[in-house]
Amino acid sequence: MRESLEHGVWGVVATPFIGSTQDVDTDSLANLVEHYGTVGAVGLTVLGVFGEAAALSTDERALVLETVTEASDLPLVVGVTALATRPVVEEIRAAQSVAGDRIRAFMVQANSADPDVVTDHLQAVHRVTGARIVLQDYPAASGVTIGAASVAAVVRRCEFVTAVKAEAPPTSVAIAELTAAVDVSVFGGLGGQGLLDELASGAAGAMTGFSYPEALVACVRAWRRGGYEDARDVLQPFLPLVNFEQQAKIALAVRKELLLQRGLIRDSAVRAPAAGFPDALRDSLRRHLSEASRACEALTAGRI
Repeated sequence: MRESLEHGVWGVVATPFIGSTQDVDTDSLANLVEHYGTVGAVGLTVLGVFGEAAALSTDERALVLETVTEASDLPLVVGVTALATRPVVEEIRAAQSVAGDRIRAFMVQANSADPDVVTDHLQAVHRVTGARIVLQDYPAASGVTIGAASVAAVVRRCEFVTAVKAEAPPTSVAIAELTAAVDVSVFGGLGGQGLLDELASGAAGAMTGFSYPEALVACVRAWRRGGYEDARDVLQPFLPLVNFEQQAKIALAVRKELLLQRGLIRDSAVRAPAAGFPDALRDSLRRHLSEASRACEALTAGRI
């Protein structure tokens, strides 16, 4: 049996900033990471797209990793922003020097529609670094469109790939094809928007961020316990907030504002070129937060 990532929820961690200086807020980051552990995440994904890794310096990436490893014992998947082989190797080596064996795998994006190109790329990276890989299919970030059959071919050729993160819509269709073709965990993302259908298609869980990660954890656990109906009952009260949070162009700012209002971070600042939170949505945000808070209380009390 090849190595495969644990089933469950791998929380994608935002990188909090101090608004006045835009410095990394390590206290808020530690608080956020501890919350993921408290609510039952099986692991953390750091320096991902929603961790604003592309907007961080090399020293800041190291600081984020140092903070996370000190604040939590959860295993880590570390995101890689580069698409070309040499920069990917450099990012992985830098992270390995900071977090070492705390890193379970590195999330590397498919960088071509051609499975031969992706295979050669990943094999070169692995030869140099020895890294385990989560292969991410996320065309919105990479600009690359690759079919599920091609992703599966890459996974079969690369024994060091331990999971796939499928974020090319329709995700449930891709996940169904992938889970039938590969023997590693396949995760959905995109803020949990398609989680129920992804689980029905064979997903191992979710590798994503959401301002109420406890809802994602409870949904996946309910799926294992009672299937679709139990999972639906858990997630349904949170779905309006899931959709609100995942609005195109402002999703990151919305999530950070929600984390701020929950008291999990101290500032909702994002770094350019990301758009800030629109004040026109503040009343809507308050309504969604109120509804989600009641749903979270019901979840905690066992009423859903």
